[in-house]
Amino acid sequence: MYGMKLLDPGMIFLDRINNSSANPIRADGWEVESTNPCGEQPLYPFDACNLGSIFLGYFVQDGRVEWDRLAETVKTTVRMLDNVIEMNPFPLPQIADTVRKIRRIGLGVGGWADMLVELGIAYDSQEALDLAEKVMKFINEEGHKASRALAEERGAFPMWKESIYKKDPMRNSTVTTIAPTGSIGILANASGGIEPLFAVAYQHIVKSENRTLTFVNPKFEEVAKKRGFYSKDLMDKVAQHGTIREILEIPEDVRRTFGTAHEISPEWHVKMQAAFQKYTDNAVSKTINLGHEATVDEVKKAYMMAWETGCMGITVFRDGSKSEQVLNLGTKKSVQEIASSVREQAIRPRPVKIEGATYRIETPMGVAFITVNHDHDGNPYEVFVTIGKAGSDLTAMAEALGRLVSKFLKLPGGVSSRERVQMIIDQMAGIGGARSVGFGSNKVRSLPDAMARALRMHFGIIGADNGNGNGKHEEAKQEELPLVQMPLPIAKKGDLCPGCGESSLIFEEGCRKCYGCGYSEC
Repeated sequence: MYGMKLLDPGMIFLDRINNSSANPIRADGWEVESTNPCGEQPLYPFDACNLGSIFLGYFVQDGRVEWDRLAETVKTTVRMLDNVIEMNPFPLPQIADTVRKIRRIGLGVGGWADMLVELGIAYDSQEALDLAEKVMKFINEEGHKASRALAEERGAFPMWKESIYKKDPMRNSTVTTIAPTGSIGILANASGGIEPLFAVAYQHIVKSENRTLTFVNPKFEEVAKKRGFYSKDLMDKVAQHGTIREILEIPEDVRRTFGTAHEISPEWHVKMQAAFQKYTDNAVSKTINLGHEATVDEVKKAYMMAWETGCMGITVFRDGSKSEQVLNLGTKKSVQEIASSVREQAIRPRPVKIEGATYRIETPMGVAFITVNHDHDGNPYEVFVTIGKAGSDLTAMAEALGRLVSKFLKLPGGVSSRERVQMIIDQMAGIGGARSVGFGSNKVRSLPDAMARALRMHFGIIGADNGNGNGKHEEAKQEELPLVQMPLPIAKKGDLCPGCGESSLIFEEGCRKCYGCGYSEC
């Protein structure tokens, strides 16, 4: 659930991958263990794959797909990708060895949305799914044909006799992969991968270069002028909204054709991914776009549908789940919203004066003084932990714990600081070491457990999982929790012993020695 709030979580179906053409070598020790970050390229240990994409929007002429020109381009691209294997400088000899043994390449497509627009086909339609299968089947078959021809000319990949192609040798163990093509799509003036149009007008934020690029779909303007509904006011309205399906001044068939990522239901996103996966050797990178209000159950439904339809994996993205995202709907409206968002979500500067409380808590390592501060609205802001003597390892670790928690509370993102406190409590409560102090509700198992206790007391949260596994959270009045612990007769406390790890390293008689295991530095 936290991943859905803050990230764009995904999964791969590793067993399915290993039983598919993405795992072409069927020999001991050859199993796919991971994929690249976008999930489209399953890889063996020390494996690599060079990818290339054909932008389909350039293969439509007069409302028809140019199949012959597409076939010739596939043939040329397969040869080029095979050449890259020979020219590539590899960082490790193991990678060079694996790559040359199996010669994996990944030819994919981009500009799928452009092709559909050129043909006047809605992305979320059965006609689009049928065409997706037809196009990818054609590219896969032509790619395999080109690889077999290269095998006759240059020789098959060395491990072909131990592969799924032992009866029909090819130059490359895999031929097709569908990658995202987001950045190269901009260079090619084309839509990315097999995604729908993100928007009819949108911004691309290049955070590393502090630049914002604005795009308005030229094909939409062309259609508007050709069909006679173009006007400057309408273009301004489209630019502000980013999408057009709700703009009734535009003819219905045009609104359907120019459907965008967030107007298309998650089910159609998954169906499209499955259609392309059916005829792809490796896997398909595809984002399943969800609205900001999407629930955990909706994410679960998308995951299950991906499995049921034969996908190799799936990635979902809930709009607004990151403080900054690469693509943003609209233009003028987005500039204002993004600027506001950046201001609101930047790490807040610390005011000169801040309020809080310090809690004295007995721990197995000694008495800890934990200070919890909050801002003027009562939201958690920072935590300080003091225990042991200055300069000791224990004090350093306590300070690091406080710094990390404080930084986590201040980070921008889609989760409130109070929710973050609950996350911290969930993770730290109940952590135990070799000893504990106290009994019943006063029992403290470790320094992290003490921090969770201090946070619960400060923000009036009871019922956080303290090792009993119930994990129920309720709000309570602060006075309902005991704010004072009875002093407990515990053993002499010191710094952390490098011999046994206990907090029993004491400086006495000019020497540091451990009362737990007898370790001595003298």
